[in-house]
Amino acid sequence: MPIRIHKPTSPGRRKSSVDAFRDITKSTPEKALTEALHRGSGRNSQGKISVRHRGGGHARRYRLVDFRQEKLDMPATVLAVEYDPNRTARIALVEYGDKERRYILAPEGTRPGHIMLSSMNKIDVQPGNRLPLKHIPTGMLVYNLELVPGRGGKIVRSAGSSATIMALEGGFAHIKLPSGEVRMIPADARATVGQVSNIDYRNIRWGKAGRKRWLGIRPSVRGKAMNPVDHPHGGGEGNQPIGLKSGPKTYTGKLALGVKTRSHNKVTNRFIVKRRTT
Repeated sequence: MPIRIHKPTSPGRRKSSVDAFRDITKSTPEKALTEALHRGSGRNSQGKISVRHRGGGHARRYRLVDFRQEKLDMPATVLAVEYDPNRTARIALVEYGDKERRYILAPEGTRPGHIMLSSMNKIDVQPGNRLPLKHIPTGMLVYNLELVPGRGGKIVRSAGSSATIMALEGGFAHIKLPSGEVRMIPADARATVGQVSNIDYRNIRWGKAGRKRWLGIRPSVRGKAMNPVDHPHGGGEGNQPIGLKSGPKTYTGKLALGVKTRSHNKVTNRFIVKRRTT
């Protein structure tokens, strides 16, 4: 996906860039594969804000993406590559031999006419083909990984991301995730070969706050700029340091920097071979 850089015709345009969308081959979604999307603007069932900085944004319809791809050993032909406003990656509209159409996450380089296959057996290791980890050679890039066989892909689904198969032993595959963590995943779990499309998404410079508002993201205010009642960093006359002996905190009072944030799940900790490096 190429990036188009704007001319500096205004402060918001200066140094900003946009997606050129040259890989998109169909501008309107398949209506039967969409449904209405209600967004709660970061509020829970009581109407209270549980996730800050959410709200507004352009109206969307949700694309029903098939993360399982359970139609096995039936070739699927790519009809179109489409934009999905609900995710950073591209989606591909595919048609199976029985004329059923579905959306799937598009691998990098997908074009109309490509044929993809999903199977539980050993098949060709080509981008877009989905098969168990035990049938994929070590060193290959994969995405849309299952954590539990049969439950569909749960991780490595954002634009440009991929995981690497490091080893196969004892009924598990050792997978190096994009974070740097090496994790054991059952060898019967399936993954899609290749790398998620829209690699250059990370290079977009948004330029102005309004473009983020279109995406439904509201402004973030520094804790130091608030009053003491609103944030642990608030208060004081003029520009003051944080002044906390224990270090910076979140607005709820939890330590923010230099502390581990992962909850210690005793059930799944044993699957982590190596912690993430960043």
